[in-house]
Amino acid sequence: MLSQETIDIIKSTVPVLEEHGTQITTVFYEELFKAHPELLNIFNHANQARGKQQTALANAVYAAAVHIDKLEAILPTVVQISHKHVSLGVKPEHYPVVGEYLLKAIKMVLGDAATPQILKAWEEAYGVIADAFIGVEANMYEENEKKEGGWAFFKDFVVEKKVQESNVITSFYLKPADSERVPDFEPGQYISVRVSIPGEKYMMIRQYSLSKTPSSDTFRISVKKEDDNDPDGKVSVYLHEQVKEGDKLEVSAPAGVFTLEKNADKPITFIAGGVGITPIMSMLETLAAEDSKREVVFLQAARTPEFAAFTKQIQSIQERMPNLTYQTYYEDKRIDETILKDMVNTDSDVYVCGPAGFMEFVISTLYHAGIRKEQVHFEFFGPAADLEKAQ
Repeated sequence: MLSQETIDIIKSTVPVLEEHGTQITTVFYEELFKAHPELLNIFNHANQARGKQQTALANAVYAAAVHIDKLEAILPTVVQISHKHVSLGVKPEHYPVVGEYLLKAIKMVLGDAATPQILKAWEEAYGVIADAFIGVEANMYEENEKKEGGWAFFKDFVVEKKVQESNVITSFYLKPADSERVPDFEPGQYISVRVSIPGEKYMMIRQYSLSKTPSSDTFRISVKKEDDNDPDGKVSVYLHEQVKEGDKLEVSAPAGVFTLEKNADKPITFIAGGVGITPIMSMLETLAAEDSKREVVFLQAARTPEFAAFTKQIQSIQERMPNLTYQTYYEDKRIDETILKDMVNTDSDVYVCGPAGFMEFVISTLYHAGIRKEQVHFEFFGPAADLEKAQ
């Protein structure tokens, strides 16, 4: 429990964090990796190169400072980030190291303004926050191991087959190398895939949504091939071009909070842009497998028909699911305000996934149309962070 004095000191640093937060986290990562390069086996290099991880951490630290007297207010964020940490294999022993270099970065950036009292207060506050993460993550690891076919950290899977879904998206069907069953998961969750790419010094981990309904034999991930010169492209290009059927991949247990709400009566709207269709396919296939009678509207956006994945599968589901309305939209007719107002039932649960700009537009339009925040669920492919413009 933090003392009132510590809480007051942390609160007093909020304006400083607002101004210097990203600078602090940038220095933090530089110093951390200089001293502990082995942690580059965990962190996403592409997010580091683009500054995404630095911004996400700055936002998280700022939110913790703002809510330091009521940390339960950031519990949903803690849970979301903990899911990501568990998928990466973050361990309790990583937290003291992170704390040490976060305090060092605060001192380096703020100089004399980082008084001993401020550093002491942040050391105490970080300890409380770290303990919260460690506790949540320990429970998640334990729950993962308890499941039938479950495990903690990473496990070898074999690529059973590769299927091209569009001109940029390929599905990988993955089965456990030990022939065990795969654990159940919530439709919408993701797994991490860890690879060692020839010529790269460190291992790389990427998260991919599970794109089919849960089954006991295989996972399916559907990966978009990014451009070769895109920092995000190294792993996706490797998977598309180098990984063959029969090869092994290291896989984490399923994680994530973007999951299908189990409400038997409420209508559903799915809005997917590009490869954002992947978690939504898992949700749709699950509804179809359960013979759900819920009213479902599915709006899919892609650059052209050649870029649109799973259209035939969705049309096949539609033939046996009369309560499903399915529409596709391409560059010559994009999803706009009129389409959203006409197609989205204001009483529905809405699930949105796609590129950041697409999601910002869709979510803000939904809010302006009178749909409440608690009705809108979204998955952001990147460091755990809010879509601030939409919020």
